[in-house]
Amino acid sequence: MVQTSRRSREKQQRHEEILDAAEKIFFSKGFANSSMDEIGKQAQLSRALLYVYFKDKAAIMLGVMLRACNCLESYFQKALADGGNGLQQIEGIGHAYYVFSKQNSDYFDVLIDLNTFPIRESDGSQVEALLNCNARITTLMEEALTNGVEDGTLDPVNVSDVTRTAYFLQGALHGVIMAARTRHSEPMAKQDGEELVLYTISMLTESMRNRR
Repeated sequence: MVQTSRRSREKQQRHEEILDAAEKIFFSKGFANSSMDEIGKQAQLSRALLYVYFKDKAAIMLGVMLRACNCLESYFQKALADGGNGLQQIEGIGHAYYVFSKQNSDYFDVLIDLNTFPIRESDGSQVEALLNCNARITTLMEEALTNGVEDGTLDPVNVSDVTRTAYFLQGALHGVIMAARTRHSEPMAKQDGEELVLYTISMLTESMRNRR
């Protein structure tokens, strides 16, 4: 029993070490320019042993994406716990998403890539874990919105469907963060990126505030 538990811990530790190594390679060279051999060398594992844990490079990237999703979830959890009323909680989640994008820019990027990353039937367990993580993130937003409607800080007319509102807020804020990061057009280039994101969070929050 003790021996089995120790082996399980060692296996999990090696799994995490592989992901640590992969992150260094992926984030410095890009996924397309990376190889399993480089990851194995970085993790100090033989090619054969590396394949015991992950069948290929794409499976490793899904593991990194799951890490990124779990990291974002922790930011949302803290924002929900630290917030006061529902309005403050959902505003805090907005700020948490922006802070996440700055403090974990590589994770932010891989979550963007998740939308177009090729998913295979054999990736079932990892994909399911990612879907569950995304669902929990949306649930945290729904909880804040529901709290706001119930405590009277959010307008029940403007937040008539908490799930749709959560998806709207995710998409709207994500789009502005992306625009602030790239700023390809001349008008956008003249904008202060952080001020634009903070303005968006404020506008989205105010649009839901209960003024009755």
